[in-house]
Amino acid sequence: MTELASLKPKHFLWEVKDRIATIRLDRPDRKNPLTFDSYAELRDTFRALVYASDVDVVVFASNGGNFCSGGDVHDIIGPLVAMDMKDLLAFTRMTGDLVKAMIGCGKPIIAAADGVCVGAGAIIAMASDLRLATPEAKTAFLFTRVGLAGCDMGACAMLPRIIGQGRAAELLYTGRTMSAEEGANWGFWNALHEADKLEEAAMALASRIAAGPTFAHGITKTQLNQEWNMGLEQAIEAEAQAQAICMQTQDFSRAYHAFVAKEKPVFEGN
Repeated sequence: MTELASLKPKHFLWEVKDRIATIRLDRPDRKNPLTFDSYAELRDTFRALVYASDVDVVVFASNGGNFCSGGDVHDIIGPLVAMDMKDLLAFTRMTGDLVKAMIGCGKPIIAAADGVCVGAGAIIAMASDLRLATPEAKTAFLFTRVGLAGCDMGACAMLPRIIGQGRAAELLYTGRTMSAEEGANWGFWNALHEADKLEEAAMALASRIAAGPTFAHGITKTQLNQEWNMGLEQAIEAEAQAQAICMQTQDFSRAYHAFVAKEKPVFEGN
Protein backbone atom coordinates (compact mmCIF):
# COMPACT_ATOMS: atom_id res chain seq x y z
CA MET A 1 0.00 0.00 0.00
CA THR A 2 1.12 3.56 -0.68
CA GLU A 3 0.23 7.03 0.54
CA LEU A 4 -0.91 9.62 -1.98
CA ALA A 5 -1.46 12.68 0.23
CA SER A 6 1.91 14.06 -0.84
CA LEU A 7 1.25 13.53 -4.55
CA LYS A 8 2.20 16.59 -6.60
CA PRO A 9 0.66 16.22 -10.04
CA LYS A 10 1.77 18.57 -12.80
CA HIS A 11 -1.47 18.85 -14.74
CA PHE A 12 -4.26 19.15 -12.16
CA LEU A 13 -4.79 20.19 -8.56
CA TRP A 14 -4.74 17.52 -5.84
CA GLU A 15 -5.52 17.68 -2.14
CA VAL A 16 -6.11 15.01 0.48
CA LYS A 17 -7.86 15.90 3.72
CA ASP A 18 -9.58 13.55 6.17
CA ARG A 19 -8.98 10.67 3.74
CA ILE A 20 -10.88 12.46 0.97
CA ALA A 21 -8.95 13.33 -2.19
CA THR A 22 -10.08 16.33 -4.24
CA ILE A 23 -9.15 16.67 -7.91
CA ARG A 24 -9.61 19.86 -9.94
CA LEU A 25 -8.54 20.53 -13.48
CA ASP A 26 -6.53 23.73 -13.37
CA ARG A 27 -7.21 25.73 -16.49
CA PRO A 28 -10.21 27.79 -15.40
CA ASP A 29 -9.55 30.46 -18.03
CA ARG A 30 -10.29 27.82 -20.70
CA LYS A 31 -13.10 26.10 -18.75
CA ASN A 32 -10.69 23.33 -17.71
CA PRO A 33 -9.98 21.40 -20.92
CA LEU A 34 -8.03 18.16 -20.95
CA THR A 35 -4.68 17.69 -22.68
CA PHE A 36 -2.69 14.59 -23.62
CA ASP A 37 -0.67 15.05 -20.44
CA SER A 38 -3.61 15.58 -18.09
CA TYR A 39 -5.41 12.53 -19.51
CA ALA A 40 -2.35 10.39 -18.87
CA GLU A 41 -1.68 11.78 -15.41
CA LEU A 42 -5.31 11.35 -14.35
CA ARG A 43 -5.24 7.75 -15.62
CA ASP A 44 -2.07 7.00 -13.68
CA THR A 45 -3.42 8.64 -10.52
CA PHE A 46 -6.62 6.62 -10.54
CA ARG A 47 -4.57 3.48 -11.16
CA ALA A 48 -2.44 4.34 -8.12
CA LEU A 49 -5.54 4.86 -5.97
CA VAL A 50 -6.08 1.11 -5.95
CA TYR A 51 -3.10 0.87 -3.60
CA ALA A 52 -3.63 4.10 -1.64
CA SER A 53 -3.82 3.56 2.10
CA ASP A 54 -4.69 7.16 2.93
CA VAL A 55 -7.60 7.84 0.54
CA ASP A 56 -11.11 6.45 0.94
CA VAL A 57 -13.19 8.72 -1.33
CA VAL A 58 -12.44 10.96 -4.31
CA VAL A 59 -14.24 14.21 -5.17
CA PHE A 60 -13.74 15.39 -8.74
CA ALA A 61 -14.58 19.07 -8.30
CA SER A 62 -15.11 22.10 -10.51
CA ASN A 63 -12.78 25.09 -10.78
CA GLY A 64 -13.65 28.67 -11.63
CA GLY A 65 -17.33 27.91 -12.20
CA ASN A 66 -16.82 25.06 -14.68
CA PHE A 67 -16.16 21.32 -14.50
CA CYS A 68 -14.46 20.41 -17.79
CA SER A 69 -14.78 21.51 -21.41
CA GLY A 70 -13.45 18.23 -22.81
CA GLY A 71 -10.42 17.77 -25.01
CA ASP A 72 -8.57 20.99 -25.73
CA VAL A 73 -9.24 22.12 -29.31
CA HIS A 74 -5.67 23.29 -29.90
CA ASP A 75 -3.73 20.83 -27.74
CA ILE A 76 -5.67 17.67 -28.66
CA ILE A 77 -8.10 18.00 -31.57
CA GLY A 78 -5.65 19.85 -33.81
CA PRO A 79 -2.86 17.29 -33.45
CA LEU A 80 -5.31 14.37 -33.84
CA VAL A 81 -6.23 15.53 -37.35
CA ALA A 82 -2.61 14.97 -38.41
CA MET A 83 -2.11 11.54 -36.78
CA ASP A 84 -2.12 8.17 -38.48
CA MET A 85 -4.40 5.32 -37.41
CA LYS A 86 -1.84 3.72 -35.09
CA ASP A 87 -1.37 6.91 -33.09
CA LEU A 88 -5.09 7.70 -33.11
CA LEU A 89 -5.89 4.28 -31.66
CA ALA A 90 -3.21 4.74 -29.00
CA PHE A 91 -4.90 8.00 -28.00
CA THR A 92 -8.45 6.64 -27.91
CA ARG A 93 -7.27 3.65 -25.90
CA MET A 94 -5.57 6.01 -23.44
CA THR A 95 -8.77 8.00 -22.93
CA GLY A 96 -10.68 4.78 -22.40
CA ASP A 97 -8.04 3.69 -19.91
CA LEU A 98 -8.93 6.72 -17.78
CA VAL A 99 -12.50 5.45 -17.47
CA LYS A 100 -11.24 1.93 -16.75
CA ALA A 101 -8.95 3.33 -14.05
CA MET A 102 -11.83 5.27 -12.47
CA ILE A 103 -14.00 2.16 -12.43
CA GLY A 104 -11.19 -0.01 -11.10
CA CYS A 105 -9.71 2.35 -8.50
CA GLY A 106 -11.63 0.78 -5.61
CA LYS A 107 -12.69 4.16 -4.18
CA PRO A 108 -16.11 5.81 -4.56
CA ILE A 109 -15.86 8.87 -6.83
CA ILE A 110 -18.15 11.89 -6.50
CA ALA A 111 -18.35 14.34 -9.39
CA ALA A 112 -19.29 17.90 -8.40
CA ALA A 113 -20.07 19.71 -11.64
CA ASP A 114 -20.73 23.40 -12.13
CA GLY A 115 -21.07 25.16 -15.47
CA VAL A 116 -19.59 23.45 -18.52
CA CYS A 117 -19.44 19.64 -18.33
CA VAL A 118 -19.02 18.47 -21.91
CA GLY A 119 -17.21 15.93 -24.06
CA ALA A 120 -14.67 14.04 -22.00
CA GLY A 121 -15.80 16.13 -19.02
CA ALA A 122 -19.27 14.62 -19.34
CA ILE A 123 -17.62 11.20 -19.56
CA ILE A 124 -15.69 11.82 -16.32
CA ALA A 125 -18.95 12.73 -14.59
CA MET A 126 -20.64 9.67 -16.11
CA ALA A 127 -17.83 7.37 -14.93
CA SER A 128 -18.07 8.67 -11.35
CA ASP A 129 -20.13 6.72 -8.83
CA LEU A 130 -22.19 9.66 -7.64
CA ARG A 131 -22.88 12.94 -9.41
CA LEU A 132 -23.84 16.33 -7.99
CA ALA A 133 -24.35 19.49 -10.01
CA THR A 134 -25.53 23.08 -9.90
CA PRO A 135 -28.68 24.27 -11.69
CA GLU A 136 -26.31 26.01 -14.12
CA ALA A 137 -24.50 22.82 -15.14
CA LYS A 138 -24.66 22.15 -18.86
CA THR A 139 -23.78 18.62 -19.92
CA ALA A 140 -23.23 17.48 -23.49
CA PHE A 141 -21.76 14.41 -25.12
CA LEU A 142 -20.86 16.52 -28.11
CA PHE A 143 -18.72 14.10 -30.10
CA THR A 144 -21.01 14.15 -33.15
CA ARG A 145 -20.63 17.93 -33.28
CA VAL A 146 -16.94 17.47 -34.13
CA GLY A 147 -17.65 14.75 -36.68
CA LEU A 148 -17.14 11.74 -34.40
CA ALA A 149 -19.35 8.92 -33.17
CA GLY A 150 -21.15 9.09 -29.85
CA CYS A 151 -19.46 5.87 -28.75
CA ASP A 152 -16.59 7.47 -26.86
CA MET A 153 -14.87 6.21 -23.69
CA GLY A 154 -17.69 3.78 -22.89
CA ALA A 155 -20.61 6.19 -23.37
CA CYS A 156 -22.76 3.75 -25.34
CA ALA A 157 -22.40 1.15 -22.58
CA MET A 158 -22.66 3.35 -19.48
CA LEU A 159 -24.98 6.24 -20.31
CA PRO A 160 -28.01 4.06 -21.21
CA ARG A 161 -27.66 2.26 -17.90
CA ILE A 162 -27.87 5.60 -16.08
CA ILE A 163 -30.58 7.47 -18.00
CA GLY A 164 -32.14 4.85 -20.30
CA GLN A 165 -31.51 3.80 -23.90
CA GLY A 166 -33.77 6.32 -25.63
CA ARG A 167 -32.53 9.33 -23.73
CA ALA A 168 -28.91 8.28 -24.15
CA ALA A 169 -29.44 7.74 -27.88
CA GLU A 170 -30.85 11.24 -28.28
CA LEU A 171 -27.92 12.86 -26.47
CA LEU A 172 -25.31 10.78 -28.29
CA TYR A 173 -26.82 11.30 -31.79
CA THR A 174 -27.51 15.03 -31.46
CA GLY A 175 -24.76 16.15 -29.10
CA ARG A 176 -27.25 18.58 -27.58
CA THR A 177 -26.93 19.99 -24.09
CA MET A 178 -28.72 18.21 -21.25
CA SER A 179 -29.92 20.78 -18.75
CA ALA A 180 -29.28 20.22 -15.06
CA GLU A 181 -33.01 19.79 -14.48
CA GLU A 182 -33.23 17.13 -17.18
CA GLY A 183 -30.17 15.39 -15.76
CA ALA A 184 -31.69 15.34 -12.28
CA ASN A 185 -35.06 14.09 -13.53
CA TRP A 186 -33.39 11.38 -15.61
CA GLY A 187 -31.15 10.16 -12.80
CA PHE A 188 -27.85 11.39 -14.20
CA TRP A 189 -27.43 13.83 -11.30
CA ASN A 190 -28.09 12.51 -7.81
CA ALA A 191 -28.90 16.02 -6.61
CA LEU A 192 -28.62 19.67 -7.56
CA HIS A 193 -27.12 22.32 -5.29
CA GLU A 194 -26.55 26.04 -5.67
CA ALA A 195 -23.02 26.93 -6.76
CA ASP A 196 -21.99 28.25 -3.35
CA LYS A 197 -23.18 25.01 -1.72
CA LEU A 198 -22.02 22.45 -4.28
CA GLU A 199 -18.61 21.63 -2.88
CA GLU A 200 -19.92 21.66 0.68
CA ALA A 201 -22.55 19.11 -0.33
CA ALA A 202 -19.97 16.98 -2.15
CA MET A 203 -17.63 16.98 0.83
CA ALA A 204 -20.49 16.17 3.21
CA LEU A 205 -21.42 13.18 1.06
CA ALA A 206 -17.78 12.15 0.79
CA SER A 207 -17.35 12.42 4.57
CA ARG A 208 -20.42 10.28 5.14
CA ILE A 209 -19.05 7.60 2.83
CA ALA A 210 -15.55 7.83 4.30
CA ALA A 211 -17.01 7.32 7.79
CA GLY A 212 -18.54 4.04 6.70
CA PRO A 213 -16.98 0.59 6.23
CA THR A 214 -14.58 1.59 3.46
CA PHE A 215 -13.34 -1.93 2.68
CA ALA A 216 -16.96 -2.92 2.14
CA HIS A 217 -17.51 0.18 0.00
CA GLY A 218 -14.75 -1.05 -2.30
CA ILE A 219 -16.58 -4.37 -2.60
CA THR A 220 -19.81 -2.51 -3.40
CA LYS A 221 -18.08 -0.55 -6.17
CA THR A 222 -16.63 -3.73 -7.62
CA GLN A 223 -19.99 -5.49 -7.64
CA LEU A 224 -21.87 -2.51 -9.08
CA ASN A 225 -19.54 -2.60 -12.07
CA GLN A 226 -18.96 -6.33 -12.49
CA GLU A 227 -22.62 -7.29 -12.24
CA TRP A 228 -23.42 -5.42 -15.46
CA ASN A 229 -22.18 -8.51 -17.28
CA MET A 230 -23.69 -11.16 -15.02
CA GLY A 231 -26.94 -13.06 -15.13
CA LEU A 232 -29.09 -12.89 -12.00
CA GLU A 233 -27.94 -16.25 -10.63
CA GLN A 234 -24.29 -15.29 -11.17
CA ALA A 235 -24.87 -11.95 -9.48
CA ILE A 236 -26.52 -13.52 -6.45
CA GLU A 237 -23.65 -15.98 -6.06
CA ALA A 238 -21.04 -13.24 -6.51
CA GLU A 239 -22.75 -11.15 -3.85
CA ALA A 240 -22.90 -14.14 -1.49
CA GLN A 241 -19.15 -14.54 -1.81
CA ALA A 242 -18.53 -10.80 -1.51
CA GLN A 243 -20.66 -10.50 1.62
CA ALA A 244 -18.96 -13.51 3.19
CA ILE A 245 -15.63 -11.72 2.69
CA CYS A 246 -17.02 -8.58 4.36
CA MET A 247 -18.30 -10.67 7.28
CA GLN A 248 -14.67 -11.49 8.08
CA THR A 249 -13.75 -7.83 8.59
CA GLN A 250 -13.31 -6.12 11.92
CA ASP A 251 -15.82 -3.48 10.81
CA PHE A 252 -18.55 -6.11 10.76
CA SER A 253 -17.58 -7.13 14.28
CA ARG A 254 -17.41 -3.48 15.37
CA ALA A 255 -20.92 -2.85 14.07
CA TYR A 256 -22.28 -5.83 15.99
CA HIS A 257 -20.65 -4.90 19.29
CA ALA A 258 -21.72 -1.26 18.89
CA PHE A 259 -25.31 -2.37 18.28
CA VAL A 260 -25.26 -4.55 21.39
CA ALA A 261 -23.86 -1.63 23.42
CA LYS A 262 -26.42 0.74 21.84
CA GLU A 263 -23.58 2.85 20.43
CA LYS A 264 -22.80 4.17 16.97
CA PRO A 265 -20.15 2.03 15.27
CA VAL A 266 -16.80 3.62 14.45
CA PHE A 267 -15.52 1.96 11.30
CA GLU A 268 -11.81 1.69 10.49
CA GLY A 269 -11.86 0.17 7.04
CA ASN A 270 -10.55 -3.26 7.95
